[in-house]
Amino acid sequence: MNVSSPLSLARPLPESGFAGVGERGRFRRHRRTKIIATLGPASSTPEVLARLFQGGADVFRLNFSHGSHEDHRQRIVMIRELEQKFGRPIGILADVQGPKLRVGRFAGGRVQLQTGQRFQLDLNPTPGDATRVNLPHPEIIQAAAIGTTLLLDDGKLRLRVVRKRDDMLETEVTVGGPLSDRKGVNVPDVVLPIPALTTKDREDLAFALDHGVDYIGLSFVQRPEDVAEARAIAAGRAWIMTKMEKPQALENLDEIVRLSDAIMVARGDLGVELPPEEVPLAQKRIVRAARQAGKPVVVATQMLESMITAPAPTRAEASDVATAVFDGADAVMLSAETAAGQFPYEAVNIMDRIVARVEQDPGWRAIIEASRPAPERSTADALAAAARQVAHTIGAAAICAFTASGSTALRASRERPEAPVISLTPDAATARRLAVVWGVYAAASPETRTEADLVNSVVRLVTQAGLVTISADIVLLAGKQFGQAGGTDALRIVRAAP
Repeated sequence: MNVSSPLSLARPLPESGFAGVGERGRFRRHRRTKIIATLGPASSTPEVLARLFQGGADVFRLNFSHGSHEDHRQRIVMIRELEQKFGRPIGILADVQGPKLRVGRFAGGRVQLQTGQRFQLDLNPTPGDATRVNLPHPEIIQAAAIGTTLLLDDGKLRLRVVRKRDDMLETEVTVGGPLSDRKGVNVPDVVLPIPALTTKDREDLAFALDHGVDYIGLSFVQRPEDVAEARAIAAGRAWIMTKMEKPQALENLDEIVRLSDAIMVARGDLGVELPPEEVPLAQKRIVRAARQAGKPVVVATQMLESMITAPAPTRAEASDVATAVFDGADAVMLSAETAAGQFPYEAVNIMDRIVARVEQDPGWRAIIEASRPAPERSTADALAAAARQVAHTIGAAAICAFTASGSTALRASRERPEAPVISLTPDAATARRLAVVWGVYAAASPETRTEADLVNSVVRLVTQAGLVTISADIVLLAGKQFGQAGGTDALRIVRAAP
């Protein structure tokens, strides 16, 4: 593998960068909902990466909770080489770890806590025993109150605070069990005075931005201010994909969605801090809020969990993926299934098949139509809604959106049209970011200066992509000032012929 400098990793797409050009047309997706695959030890060679892409992956996730910067740099190089090979924009999600709250160590490495016993969490670094352990997070002690619930080891153990001092919490064990060194601590009841970005996260964020990733997965978000801080650091170099994994974030859902570029329903951590029966309702609420705002939304965690060790999913898992598709999520995500599982290709392939099959069902289209948000009171939203209706009425082969920032394609996708949305953009970074957006096929195209240039580019791309086999109409969304963000002010119908 060639070693590239950070700047060279963000190289432009080939001019014909659309999934349907030449032999690459085999990899045009026959579904609207996108697939994100996490990379790891099971998926870090060019051969496996290519198979995952061919199997259906549209975006690759780099989990910065694991691996070195050199590991991630090599994966970025491989993704960009794959992108050049197939001429299709491929998004890269850099998921930063966020604060990890853990208890300290035990003298014997492990203790057994009994339901009803008292157990102390304190700032004393001495190894613990069955009566106490170090909690190296004074912020938790500061924020907790009498009655606060603490969850240990992904919620397997539950403690309730019965007494506190400045350096100690005395708790009652309400659900006991084994507890070993460095297990995680969750505090679902209170907002912790802890920033979403640690020193490690800031270093990872700087590395990811320097190497041209497309989205930053932001963990441990509790308040809108956490998103605003990450946005200021990114400074437009990547979209901020906020992970909804804390109950406190749900209390500020609309404002967090407004400040984010995309949203992830991180059901693993959310499921630790919320009762299980609340998680499906939270998922639907988050998806609705993101769709209303026109922000891409990803449903993630444990979607095909059994495929870490099995070549096929359970029927319940297949139904779980289908539910996200019926809800209108922009993308569904695989985590350990592709990062560390024994069947990474099979996991992507079956997810692709489930999504495609659901989208062929008449009931899916009826649900999508019924759940479409009303357009906002703006010219751009009105035109996007009109483009969907016109495309439906005339049976258009595609809706084409010329966009510099991606906003026109996002608006067109928000309408969930029957026709595919072809997004032409002069900016390779925009094309890659749109890889996560429902129904959008992005193409890096030279900047157009005239209407004739735009029409020619549209016709050439849709015919090369195989979207038309006979003369067909295409609905075109564009503006008079080509290449300027926010300039969508016109809807046109053009004719394409193969």
